[in-house]
Amino acid sequence: MIQRFEKLVTGITRIYKSIQKIKKNQMNILGLKGTHVMCLHFLSRYPEGLTATRLSQLCNEDKAGISRILADLEQKRLIRYSGQESKKKYRAKAMLTETGKNEALKIKKLILQAVKAGGKGLAEKELEIFYRALFTIAENLEQVCLQIKNENV
Repeated sequence: MIQRFEKLVTGITRIYKSIQKIKKNQMNILGLKGTHVMCLHFLSRYPEGLTATRLSQLCNEDKAGISRILADLEQKRLIRYSGQESKKKYRAKAMLTETGKNEALKIKKLILQAVKAGGKGLAEKELEIFYRALFTIAENLEQVCLQIKNENV
């Protein structure tokens, strides 16, 4: 069991660090930050726009962090806010501008390259099993965290 723990933690840490390096290096080329990647990605998947609350859920980031990212993206003219609620940005939907859509398309190509490279040497069925197992482990550990939190209340 201890060896599984070691493999899990070191494997996930190595993957996480590699993803962070890829995001940092590739985003520097585009003049963006690694933190922008997931926001631009999800905003491109939802052309009708997303609120900061929904974006924080999708990106697994806190609302304060998402607010900072959105402010940065707005300053770079990659997003705009929709409709009457644009004065209350926490309720308004952030949407990609044309420039933002172009940057998101570049990011999508980089994501696809990284996913392809990461899965190199694995059959499609192996990747399906891996992702199913990964998310099962993630959900199980989230339940452990909830139990711990509830015990400490």
